[in-house]
Amino acid sequence: MNRGGMGNMQNMMKQMQKMQKEMAKAQEELGQQKIEGTAGGGMVTVIVTGHKEVVEVKINPEAVDPDDVEMLQDLVLAATNDALKKVDELTNNTMGQFTKGMNLPF
Repeated sequence: MNRGGMGNMQNMMKQMQKMQKEMAKAQEELGQQKIEGTAGGGMVTVIVTGHKEVVEVKINPEAVDPDDVEMLQDLVLAATNDALKKVDELTNNTMGQFTKGMNLPF
């Protein structure tokens, strides 16, 4: 057996283990991020973590109209979707660095 081949395999395994640790750390840091989504010009704000957990909802009292509850529901929905979209972008930017430039066989 070719000794150089074994050394390359061990080196690749070490690199993979290092990358796994870095990815785990990046995932943990993502979970600590707070991302804000808004709707209605700031009338409704939803804050989520990088792990897509909603941690806060802020509603401007002016957005509360008992005769138009549907509008408030739509604003909450839009703000939540805005926050989740931003989380996806942040996740792609953060985690994408680990696969960038890699030629992975599929």
